[in-house]
Order: sequence, then structure tokens, then C-alpha cells
Amino acid sequence: MEWMALAMLAAVFVVLLAGYPVAFALAGTALAFATVGNALDAFDPAFLEATPSRLYGIMTNETLVAVPLFVFMGVVLERSRVAEDLLDTMAALFGPLRGGLGLSVTAVGMLMAASTGIVGATVVTMGLLSLPTMLRRGYDPALASGTICASGTLGQIIPPSIVLVLLGDVLSSAYQQAQLQMGIFSPRTVSVGDLFMGALLPGLVLVALYMLYVGGVALVRPQAAPAVPAAARGTLGTRRILRALLPPLGLIVAVLGSIMAGVATPTEAAAVGAVGALALAALRRRLDLATLREVMRATTRVSSMVFLILIGASVFSLVFRGFGGDELVHELLSGLPGGTAGALLAVMAVMFLLGFVLDFIEITFVVVPLVGPPLLAMGLDPVWLGVLIALNLQTSFLTPPFGFALFYLRGVAPPEVSTGAIYRGVVPFVALQLLALGLLALWPGLATWLPSVVYGD
Repeated sequence: MEWMALAMLAAVFVVLLAGYPVAFALAGTALAFATVGNALDAFDPAFLEATPSRLYGIMTNETLVAVPLFVFMGVVLERSRVAEDLLDTMAALFGPLRGGLGLSVTAVGMLMAASTGIVGATVVTMGLLSLPTMLRRGYDPALASGTICASGTLGQIIPPSIVLVLLGDVLSSAYQQAQLQMGIFSPRTVSVGDLFMGALLPGLVLVALYMLYVGGVALVRPQAAPAVPAAARGTLGTRRILRALLPPLGLIVAVLGSIMAGVATPTEAAAVGAVGALALAALRRRLDLATLREVMRATTRVSSMVFLILIGASVFSLVFRGFGGDELVHELLSGLPGGTAGALLAVMAVMFLLGFVLDFIEITFVVVPLVGPPLLAMGLDPVWLGVLIALNLQTSFLTPPFGFALFYLRGVAPPEVSTGAIYRGVVPFVALQLLALGLLALWPGLATWLPSVVYGD
């Protein structure tokens, strides 16, 4: 009854597109199909008996503890106005250059991505702070919008990224499952730290491509990205630069440095980041009881959403496997023309299209567990595959007409910035994303070299 697995997959996408909450759509659809399958003697209810052990595994999974900690760190930094100080300082630093504001936004986007790892918060914050300034300085609305959207999505790929934390946990299970299928009974593991290290170089390559594009536009079309007049830049002293740059850089070094040095696991580093963000907010005198309540509420909302979706996805995957869906996916990918490369290309194309309508959390918990084991059983490197998936999902965040980053910016953009201008502005950055994806596909060493150096694999 493998057709039941396909029908269940189609049904859950219909329910999601109808607007029902993701976690309930996943679990509800799975239980409905399990009931029908049981009545038709096509489903063994014993598969659902594994649900309590799955839930206990989620509750005791130390890796997933990093999720609320990183979310807490990001929300605290957002409330402490780190981005505002960074943008002002970077604008004064790069202001004399044509395209300087665009370069500043890209640099701040990179630093905020490495500090918070939350896409929506970064795009909204950058849109509120920098878009009016860029328009006031004569920037082309399309270029300004595209730069902000693209820079805001760097939190998808640059660690510490929530996407990489969740992908690391899912891919670890998929990798062990793939090795067991191959007859390897002492399987190797892939960790969140591996993905963090693997994503660092591709993320920096992407930042360099963004900056080259903004600089190129400023060179070819000076009127689209003019320099900031000297009178509007303000004074820029060493003290101002250090005050704006040192705190976020110190936090980045504390979080990523502790992971790279092997001193802390990603979960422990997330705790360091959360405490560091609190200390930073306290030093800036932007931490009071009311702010702390808001931070805790926001963290609880996001974390609850993530874990509830994970529970729903666990029920869905058990029922899907009960209908033989995992074997069907394996046969389907194995039978595609082009072998491993053809299967990988097909999966990447499907994920790219799903990224238009589904959130990265849904794709990570629903799609990756289905396609991960067969792809990894074909011999693909798990770190390389994880970074490819993260970069692919980041691209779908930007692609018109459904890219989530476009909706975030549209919600805070001034009325004079049309939706068409936002769409036009992101198209070149989508092309740069696809270029980076192609480079990573051609040179897997971009993702695998740094983990092998740091961890000696």
C-alpha cells in the first residue's frame, strides 16, 4: 500500500496550504491515514507504539537545547539595539565610498547573522533602520531592498544558525540510518559543530559575492548607490568603532571560537551566547524586567513552535514508514537518470520549490528525513549535503513571488517602495545565491575542508 504513503504526503501539503497549523496538520493527517490504513489492513498500529520513545528522545536530546538558547540570544540582541549602533558606525566607516551604505548593510547583516541566526528579526530590523536612510541618500529602491533582503537571510547559512542546528540533528539520524542500511553497524555521526564549520566558508563566499555586486553596481551606475556626504557621516573615532564592533565580535568569538577550539559543544556555546547577550544588554542599560519578560515570551513562542512541529513530524514519519514510504522514496531516487548526481539535483529542485510555500522548519522535519537516508546511502558527504540544503533553503527565502524575506521587508518598507521594486532588487542576489550553490556543488571542499582541519576527520 505504498500509494497510501504518497497520498498522505500530498494530503499534508494540501492541509498546510489551507492554512492549518503545521504541527497539527502533520500529526492529524498522519493519524487520519493510520486509522484508514488500519481499517483496510494496510497499516500496522505497532508503528505508532514507538511514539512515546520518540517523544522521550526529543525531550532528552541535548543538541535541541541549543534552539531556545540561540533564539533567546537573538531576541536579547535585537532588543539591545546592537544592529542600530553597528549600522550607524559602518555607514560612517564606508560612507565616503560609492555604494558604501550597501556595503555597510551587507557587513552588518553578516555580523548579525553570526550573532543571532534569526532571519525574520534581522530582515525586519535592517529594513526599519537602513532602508529609510538608503532612500534618503539617493539609493535606487530596488538595489536597497535587494541588499537588505539578501543580507538579512545570511542568518540561514552563517553559524550559529537555527537552520543548521535543526539540520544537524535530523541529518545525524539520517546518516546513522543510511549506514545501518549499508551494513555498517558501528556508524559514524555528524554533529551540529560539523555543520557550523562546514557552512562558514560558503557563507563568507556568499558575503563576498554580495559585496562585489554592490560595488560593481556603484561603479557602473554611480547614481544608484551614491556616497554619503561628509556632513551627514558624523565624526568617526576609534572609541566609537570599538564600542560598536567589539561587543558583537566578542560574542561571535565566544560562541564560534569555543566550538572551533573544542572547548564547548554547540549547546554549551549557545548557553555562553545567551549569557553574553544578557551581559551586553545590561552594559548598554537596555535590560529591565519588562524587557526580560518580552524576551522570555518571544523565546517561549518560537521554541514551542519548533518543538511542537518536531513532535508532529515524528508522528508523520512513523506512519509514513508504516506504509512503506521510506522504501518508495529510496527506490524513486535510485531509479532517477544520472545516478547520484541526478537524485541530488531532483531533491534540490524539489526543496527549492517547496521553499516558496513552506517554512524551513517544515522542510527540515518533513522532507529531509525522507530523502536524507537514500542520498547518504549513495555515498554523499553528510556535511556537504547539509550545507547544500541550508544554502538552497536560503535561496528560496529570497525568490519572488513567495520568498519569506520579501514579505518581512514588505511589512516594514515605506509606501514609496513598491513590491515590484523589492522583487526586482532581489533577482540579482538570487542569481548570486545560485552561483554560490553551483560553486559548492562543484567544490565540496568548500564545506568539508574546515571541519576536517578543525576536527581532524
